[in-house]
Amino acid sequence: MAPPMSADRFLEALKDEGLTVVEVGNWREHNRNHKGPWGPVHGVMIHHTVTSGSARTVEICRDGYASLPGPLCHGVITKDGRVHLVGYGRANHAGMGDDDVLRAVIAEKRLPPDNEANTDGNRHFYGFECENLGDGEDPWPAAQLEAIEKASAALLRVHGWNAPSVIGHLEWQPGKVDPRGFTMDAMRERIAERLK
Repeated sequence: MAPPMSADRFLEALKDEGLTVVEVGNWREHNRNHKGPWGPVHGVMIHHTVTSGSARTVEICRDGYASLPGPLCHGVITKDGRVHLVGYGRANHAGMGDDDVLRAVIAEKRLPPDNEANTDGNRHFYGFECENLGDGEDPWPAAQLEAIEKASAALLRVHGWNAPSVIGHLEWQPGKVDPRGFTMDAMRERIAERLK
């Protein structure tokens, strides 16, 4: 069981990994903690936003929308590779997912198929939303993929986790397709290489 790191440690870890970090407003206190606990944390979840335009994407991920209040993640990774911190604490990013997947993440084992939604992922995962239309055609620039790799590795280093602790939303919740345009297996290979 791992308690979430402090907001300051989170920021420090990202910078230590060589990322360009943009702090957005009162991100340290912007959360959904009144809706339930945050932690213990067990991994990192990667998403795509289905948006275009960095400023608009960051705004949506910070503020949310009528049916899903923000923050919608902890950090937004824009196409230029910058990480915009929009919230810290419980965030509306993972939703309900498969308890078998959570057990596999904790054990750092191969993920089983996600076939049920019975476990609160917002409690247990750090979340990064990545600016992309999610149509399978919108490109993933090298700088953005490298930032996903670095941001994931940064958090794994702090907690002593390995690459299997990073999953895509599509591996957690039935019916989700994000991130679309690269495979999580390929991203985990990159992260594992970075952690060596």
